[in-house]
Amino acid sequence: MSELQLWLLFLAVGLGTFALRLSFIQFHGQLRLPPVLNRALAYVPASVLAALVLPSVVYPAADSELTLANPRILAALVAALVAWKTKNILYTLLSGMAVLWLLQLLG
Repeated sequence: MSELQLWLLFLAVGLGTFALRLSFIQFHGQLRLPPVLNRALAYVPASVLAALVLPSVVYPAADSELTLANPRILAALVAALVAWKTKNILYTLLSGMAVLWLLQLLG
């Protein structure tokens, strides 16, 4: 791929991203979404966060194992428990990170 083709690809991806984001702003309030889609869209942020976090928890490196000895798994379990009990994202993040750092410090 030549340098010109690479820049054209960057430009096309940038324009596509801009058009997609602009469409949400431009059509805001003009489109009526079905109630079932509105309910489903409420779960998108949590799903995206889980998709970003889960691979690093269960597969942080090629040589790590999926055991409870892995501090990331214990921290994720504690964070999941705090999320279930408190339903507060700040407490969830803080508890998960605190447990992870504590286990890494001790281990």
